[in-house]
Amino acid sequence: MSAGLVIRDARPGDEDAILALLMEFAEFEKLTHKFRLTREIVSRDFIGDRRRVQCDVAEWDAAPAGVMIWYRIYGTFEACPALFLEDLFVRPAFRRRGIGKGFLRQLVRYAIEDGANRIDWSVLDWNTPAMAFYDDIGARAVPDWRVYRLGADAFHRLADA
Repeated sequence: MSAGLVIRDARPGDEDAILALLMEFAEFEKLTHKFRLTREIVSRDFIGDRRRVQCDVAEWDAAPAGVMIWYRIYGTFEACPALFLEDLFVRPAFRRRGIGKGFLRQLVRYAIEDGANRIDWSVLDWNTPAMAFYDDIGARAVPDWRVYRLGADAFHRLADA
């Protein structure tokens, strides 16, 4: 890692930076219509004692440069823990400095500590620069699998069936 780069666990006081980074990410992904995150939710779910996800922050010379959100999952057939990378975003002004690779190196360290055998994530099909980056580091698209999602709008319909 570069001397200017620090990747660390999110802590109290990071709420506004995390919120701003994730809003920029939502804008990049053209998903602001789904953005419901608030400072209070960041404090509770990303930093609090009972956090729901893990959050790492990248700083470049003390400036907020990126954010990574991840959580633990489990592969039942493999009987092994795994990690799921929910979000990885580096501000455009800080790209091509090794921050994305630094985030993934940190995630690999977490996976090794947990005894995990894989890290999974999704990428939008139009994000060819991200796919090229992932291919370059040795990640591969999972053949024969598609991501499906049952949204809250369908919960009641299924529950009442």
